[in-house]
Amino acid sequence: MRLVISALCLLVLFSYAAAYDPLDPNGNITIKWDVMSWTADGYVAAVTMNNFQMFRHIMNPGWTLAWTWAKKEVIWSMVGAQTTEQGDCSKFKGNVPHCCKKTPTVVDLLPGVPYNQQFTNCCKGGVVAAWGQDPSAAVSAFQVSVGQAGTSNKTVKLPKNFTLLAPGPGYTCGPAKIVPSTTFLTSDKRRKTQALMTWNVTCTYSQFLASKNPKCCVSLSTFYNETITPCPSCACGCHNRKNCVKSDSKILSTVGAHTPRKDNEPLLQCTHHMCPIRVHWHVKLNYKDYWRVKIAVTNFNYRMNYTLWTLAVQHPNLNNVTQVFSFGYKPVNSYGPINDTGMFYGTKYYNDLLMEAGPTGNVQSEVLLKKDKDTFTFKQGWAFPRKVYFNGEECMMPPPDSYPFLPNSARVNLPTFPAFIFSLLFLLVLW
Repeated sequence: MRLVISALCLLVLFSYAAAYDPLDPNGNITIKWDVMSWTADGYVAAVTMNNFQMFRHIMNPGWTLAWTWAKKEVIWSMVGAQTTEQGDCSKFKGNVPHCCKKTPTVVDLLPGVPYNQQFTNCCKGGVVAAWGQDPSAAVSAFQVSVGQAGTSNKTVKLPKNFTLLAPGPGYTCGPAKIVPSTTFLTSDKRRKTQALMTWNVTCTYSQFLASKNPKCCVSLSTFYNETITPCPSCACGCHNRKNCVKSDSKILSTVGAHTPRKDNEPLLQCTHHMCPIRVHWHVKLNYKDYWRVKIAVTNFNYRMNYTLWTLAVQHPNLNNVTQVFSFGYKPVNSYGPINDTGMFYGTKYYNDLLMEAGPTGNVQSEVLLKKDKDTFTFKQGWAFPRKVYFNGEECMMPPPDSYPFLPNSARVNLPTFPAFIFSLLFLLVLW
């Protein structure tokens, strides 16, 4: 019995740990259903998706939301979104519902749809910004008219089994929970109204569920050491090595080679690390009161342009960032006064689009940091980041013993030590 209880406890702990991000402990996507009015056989609801993650956004081709109806509900109509399938609506005569499936799958509408099909915060192709990057764009919404659902708080049954793809797997959604009704302020700000009924669904992200291998890696270099520490070999797994291409391959000139596939399978440039993204951290200059770092992000995927990209870095000196030259920057205070994490992102219309692999497939910037003389040092890898995330995915760091080191703190060369002992003994014999 004890073994069973222990196993269950470990399983619970592991499931929570898999979806817990220490750099963004409160990050999640919350889906809120507000019943705005009752109809003859159901209700009209506004569904709002808020991305409360600091540095993980939903990129192209956007989110896909699905659920299972509790009864025999149908969707009469939608504004701002649509279901991917209508299902079997043969039993309806006259008005035919928008969707009759027991488990509907909903996607956002594309930009430029007619005005009468639009809803507030809709029609962005499912792309949703990270909360830390742009809170005003970290929301997506649509309106749905549900039939055969009950016409009161007591007869309406909450949908079940919510799933969220954004755009791939990785999110786990909890059950819908009834919460206090949302209040709304009228445009003249003189009157408050409230939803007739509200329920929330919370979805959390796990990198382990999204992919067994990392999707990015980190390389390091410094001005005080000629050694460049590359990304670890097969940092992102080498399962794509058979499909990788060299930069001068004729395959790249064929029609459709750069078109994204439905399964998001990348077409990678052949490298020893086999990662779509490499982040390079270079300690560039050392001043009396400041030091300077150059950050370069390179895309090795010929099928992917990264929009709204973010780069989150954990480093103890990020509490003294003086200037960031060509990226946007915001501190990420995960634990109150501890300010060792920051988020870099592209400047709009300048470098907010990381192009596919090739000559233009990189973005770079420099960061000027003020020295804290009580903690600052170049020794023992202090100048390098502790963790690096690209688009919310943790990147593979090199092993610490491979970091470039200061010339005056050279490590002991163990293979020469026996030779040193032998030479010492030889000199003693001669003496």
